[in-house]
Amino acid sequence: MNPDAFAADLHRKPEVLRRLAAALSAGNPWAEAVPADTERVVLIGMGSSAYAGGVAAARMRSRGLIATSELASSQLLPRWGARTTVVATSASGGSVETLDALDRLEGTTPTVALTNTTASAITERCDAVVDMGAKPEAGGVACRSYQHTLAMLLALECHLTGSSTAALAETVAAAAAASAYLLDTESDWRPQLSELLLGPSGTHLAAPAHRFSSAQQGALMLRECPRLPAVGCETGDWSHVDVYLTKTTDYRLLVFAGSPWETQLAEWTTARGSTVVGVGADVAGAREVLRYPGDTDDDVRLLTEVLVPELLAAAAWRSAAPSTA
Repeated sequence: MNPDAFAADLHRKPEVLRRLAAALSAGNPWAEAVPADTERVVLIGMGSSAYAGGVAAARMRSRGLIATSELASSQLLPRWGARTTVVATSASGGSVETLDALDRLEGTTPTVALTNTTASAITERCDAVVDMGAKPEAGGVACRSYQHTLAMLLALECHLTGSSTAALAETVAAAAAASAYLLDTESDWRPQLSELLLGPSGTHLAAPAHRFSSAQQGALMLRECPRLPAVGCETGDWSHVDVYLTKTTDYRLLVFAGSPWETQLAEWTTARGSTVVGVGADVAGAREVLRYPGDTDDDVRLLTEVLVPELLAAAAWRSAAPSTA
């Protein structure tokens, strides 16, 4: 893991996303990978892969599809029988829990590997392979591959519902433009957000349920890179599980806007003087709000907004000790 290379990986996001948009405009990469008789989909993975899978499966269910996302480490994987396809996600292609889960599946279950690494162990275990197209991440941190996992699982949703990927390609291109804006203007907003959010008691992130992965992944970036305490929470659930800390700690909260439950959250954070920063739209009680082009489109938000905590993490990591094991 290397902080300078991680920062460079982030700065390549617009370029690599534009390539992905072009690929999706040319066709759906899942068309040849998923058996035609598929009626049920099981997504398995760990870490960032599981975060993306959770949102993707929920979206599929909202479209009437039978889909679930499970931690590959679980001993309770679905046994849905015929016409079930398992999608195993691992950017490196070597996640040991995911490989183990593949070994535990029924022998006749079709499997598709979603990976960023060709000729890896996962590609040898699965019946078909879909390339994320995120390019090698020299920093050793899954950043572009997380973003591309989301985009590729949205493409899977398109395939299973019989929809074209043309609109998705436009969304990915818009996310590339939004990412470029955040990178180009980082010096205007990042120092202030770092000051507000990286507190002595850690950082908390909240996102609406349909984009919960943004809070999970953003928190992971702060834990994995500069090794700072950080926790992701769903905005509605925040009032049931996280609110308690606003009374006893120097509470710092980044809110990815878009949940109908933000007003309830703001009642507590305002009353207790918590530090709140909004991203993507106005958030009640926020000391700062960061906007970017395309942030009125929910799918653009999904594919873009995690870059904000990633850049906070990159700056904190580079200013810390020379190396982090």
